[in-house]
Amino acid sequence: MRAMRVETLDGPDGIRLGDVPEPTAGAGQVLIDVHASTAVFPDLLQSRGQYQMKPELPFVPGGVVAGTVRTAAGPLAAGQRVVALTILGGWAEAAVAPITHTLALPDATTFAEGAVLPFNFGTMYFGLVRRGGLRAGETVLVHGAAGGIGTASIQLCAALGARTIAVVSSPEKGDVARAAGADEVIAVDGFKDAALALTDGRGVDVVVDPVGGDRFTDSLRSLAPEGRLLVIGFTGGEIPTVKVNRLLLNNIAVVGVGWGAFLTLREDYLQQEWSDLAPLLAGLHPTIGATYPLVDAPDALRAIDQRRALGNIVLTVREE
Repeated sequence: MRAMRVETLDGPDGIRLGDVPEPTAGAGQVLIDVHASTAVFPDLLQSRGQYQMKPELPFVPGGVVAGTVRTAAGPLAAGQRVVALTILGGWAEAAVAPITHTLALPDATTFAEGAVLPFNFGTMYFGLVRRGGLRAGETVLVHGAAGGIGTASIQLCAALGARTIAVVSSPEKGDVARAAGADEVIAVDGFKDAALALTDGRGVDVVVDPVGGDRFTDSLRSLAPEGRLLVIGFTGGEIPTVKVNRLLLNNIAVVGVGWGAFLTLREDYLQQEWSDLAPLLAGLHPTIGATYPLVDAPDALRAIDQRRALGNIVLTVREE
């Protein structure tokens, strides 16, 4: 079967199309005919050997797939539409996933949308609700608001009754954030003062930060008393540090959001979370900024690397 493989740790340039043996499903696993997968920032890091998980070369990346079940046991049936966390192996015509990490896909949800839902919406439901304790009526500042995590945050906040202030670096990205449902859009330059002005000087209750870098300190300063800053990732490149006296004086919290790490500790959590998300799915429409055929996966990663990506990037393997 066809698959995209990381053959050298040279970023997108080290990824090539090749023929690999088809996987087989073992006990407790599902074999899926892949229709769509995703390209996300961790894939870029992995292609350079910079991610915490470092598979031996060559390997097939791709942590999420949507498609149809070919073989399975338990509650799943052949031909059923599903989305699954594969961890690796998703950039291929067929992939294997644990049954515990395979989720039924509603008929109204396309494969492209389904491929996006677990990673970004799963991460942000975990971050906003479980880790961040978001309550209806609170205000959330969203960095990287035109990206996959950002647009998922905006949509989930709206579904949960929270107000969002989107931080963007260009008018084009502002349009994407508004289309996702942001209540307010502000520029990254001077975002702290703009956020304070929009909250009458009080500050925001939650900051969603997948960027890190030099925004971190002003994000802390943007928080209201008892506010929470959710650390999602570091697309800005630099991992920031925090002076903990600031947390003490202002009664604020920095909260780690490691959705993938949590799933390794609680195998039952993904199914539980999907059940919690089910009532919201009809109103969640992932922002798909671009689709690429599987063979063009390196170009998809280049778009992420150069910060040209808007919304989510989907790789198409088969037609719907």
